[in-house]
Amino acid sequence: EVQLVESGGGLVQPGGSLRLSCAASGFTFSIYAMSWVRQAPGKGLEWVSGISSGGGMTTYADSVKGRFTVSRDNAKNTLYLQMNSLKPEDTAVYYCANEYKPGSRWSPQGQGTQVTVSS
Repeated sequence: EVQLVESGGGLVQPGGSLRLSCAASGFTFSIYAMSWVRQAPGKGLEWVSGISSGGGMTTYADSVKGRFTVSRDNAKNTLYLQMNSLKPEDTAVYYCANEYKPGSRWSPQGQGTQVTVSS
């Protein structure tokens, strides 16, 4: 059974940083591309970033480019998202997915981690 457990969220002031983690189990993590997807209050799902299975290719949404960095540790079956220069519009529940860019029919498999950016 695929399990994705997100953690690391919290309340942070604008301009601050957070590092999210996604612990994966139930599948061969090292051969899957992964991604981060977020859902802001009252809005739909928004793809944030994707990373290839080996970590050599990464892509970002324009809204986070230059501020967020996705990475992975295949030895630890863990995906990360380093978020810097956070803005109030980054407030959302963040989910990880075991594909590079989930389609419109994708739905979160984990409980997500809440990120709130507010002064």
